[in-house]
Amino acid sequence: MSGIPHDHYEPKSGFEKWLHSRLPIVGLAYDTLMIPTPKNLNWMWIWGIVLTFTLVLQIITGIVLVMHYTPHVDLAFASVEHIMRDVNGGHMIRYLHMNGASLFFVAVYAHIFRGLYYGSYKAPREVTWIIGMLIYLLMMGTAFMGYVLPWGQMSFHGTAVITGLFGAIPFVGEALQTWLLGASAVGQPALNRFFSLHYLLPFVIAGLVAVHIWAFHSTGNNNPTGVEVRRTSKEEAERDTLPFWPYFVIKDLFALAVIGVVFFAIVGFMPNYLGHPDNYIEANPLATPAHIVPEWYFLPFYAILRAFTADVWVVIAVEWISFGVIDAKFFGVLAMFGAIAVMALAPWLDTSSVRSGRYRPQFKIWFALLVADFFFLMWLGAMPAEEPYASLSLLASTYWFAYFLVILPLLGVIEKPLPTPSTIEDDFKAHYGDDQGGAGSSAATPAE
Repeated sequence: MSGIPHDHYEPKSGFEKWLHSRLPIVGLAYDTLMIPTPKNLNWMWIWGIVLTFTLVLQIITGIVLVMHYTPHVDLAFASVEHIMRDVNGGHMIRYLHMNGASLFFVAVYAHIFRGLYYGSYKAPREVTWIIGMLIYLLMMGTAFMGYVLPWGQMSFHGTAVITGLFGAIPFVGEALQTWLLGASAVGQPALNRFFSLHYLLPFVIAGLVAVHIWAFHSTGNNNPTGVEVRRTSKEEAERDTLPFWPYFVIKDLFALAVIGVVFFAIVGFMPNYLGHPDNYIEANPLATPAHIVPEWYFLPFYAILRAFTADVWVVIAVEWISFGVIDAKFFGVLAMFGAIAVMALAPWLDTSSVRSGRYRPQFKIWFALLVADFFFLMWLGAMPAEEPYASLSLLASTYWFAYFLVILPLLGVIEKPLPTPSTIEDDFKAHYGDDQGGAGSSAATPAE
């Protein structure tokens, strides 16, 4: 499992020995539940179980919705209304699925920013980080394709705008867009493709999640100090860790229950709060909404996409250097995907020898600005493509790229970090005292 010395599953009864020699599934479950986990994990480590819960919720509710949905341009909108009005509990199933997507992205953004702050992407966890970013990209693709299915005004015209971005790719763009849509415009072939992929991709995500969990079980969990668990002996490892069950399982379930109360309150009392009114109007190719916006979780990158217009000097320079091959539209597409790519490259862009942001005073300031910048971009993405929002979007986009490409590499050279604890045990004792480190401690999971 994690390479940390600990007790492994030992079958006792004859049946257990027989099963373990043929299918060691009980041993796998035992080693997963009892994996040694750094005892100083704080509440930012609860998002994994929220993501797992939401993925299961989305798959189950999605399967039920598929039983009643009709992927046809003349019937899709009516079939969604049929689910809402005629299917027993259909409105609740759809609202759970709709708002479950938002919970999914709330949790994944908290998960990503936690990883960025505590340096969870650093060696030896680079592959774990890359797998996580692939999951995030698949989530974005799945969410976009799902947004198409109700076949409302925003679904239809949003699809035309987003798929039109692929047409901006030089030389192959038009052919790629036609291949993606199955036709020259958004219609029945596109709905068939997106419905099929929206149904399939969650199972691909589930497979990647299993690989993601396997990856961090191989390297061990990161923790708020960034100090690795001692692996020289079982006794030292036990002083740095606690078994995942029951300590962290109970903590995660408690956090999930609290988040679940908020989630089900939203589903029950304000389920359409995050939806766009135009999407409750059946798609009409001849009537374009005044302001096309994607779902809220795409807005930061949508703002970056729109920020680089033809009158921006860097766009003008790149277009001149590339002899017009990279125009403003394609540059915006590159910037949008580049904003995700620079996050994926964080393990190699961060040059600091200290993993956790807790011990990096200058890093804390720049990271706080990054988080604020993300929310600022989210707000700007919902605003019209006009001044002053266009200039503000460019400014916010510039900081996003500057943080990863300039600030993060430089901080590793110029920043003087604070001293880090020698061991996880030392950090735990500093917070809870010498007598609180035993396996029976009720303070085994700090809430800082």
